[in-house]
Amino acid sequence: MVKQLGFIIDLNKCIGCKGCEMACHNENCLDDIHYRKIVTLAEHPKNFFGFLSMACNHCRNPACIKVCPKGCFKKRKDGIVLHTNSNCSGCESCIGACPFRVPQINPQTGKVEKCNFCFKRIDQGLKPACVEACIPEALYITDLSKPLSEKYHEILPGFTIIRITRPSIRFILPQPPVCFWRHDK
Repeated sequence: MVKQLGFIIDLNKCIGCKGCEMACHNENCLDDIHYRKIVTLAEHPKNFFGFLSMACNHCRNPACIKVCPKGCFKKRKDGIVLHTNSNCSGCESCIGACPFRVPQINPQTGKVEKCNFCFKRIDQGLKPACVEACIPEALYITDLSKPLSEKYHEILPGFTIIRITRPSIRFILPQPPVCFWRHDK
């Protein structure tokens, strides 16, 4: 089986601090766009309220690669999907094809950009900037081609998972909240 790096998000630990978002922003010297964003999860069947750190999911079967007329996307042997914007015309085909609408037009260049999984850091044996900056350790990476325990879920209730693209993201679902009531005597 081919290696497939992916993100794990522990919804019990993410506090929405945006440390991952800021680290990504700083690592990639971004001004007008964000490769990683914190999404608030407010509607859940059990009234769950929490946060989700989202970026490119580096899908196993990425739609962006198939639709780009200039061939700007490629998939590495470790599953990371890269975009080379030197040939990018800014046609936005990849934005429309991505079920998560991750690729974005940089208003300064008129070309598409997206998360690159900090591949240069990965190649040096380091963690992506977003993972390294996650103080509560809610975000980390793993090789999804290896067997994972039952605690890792492919589906998050209320979150669209597209079976065709097969996003490389897994979730540790939130535990029901525990209430401790004080009883006065």
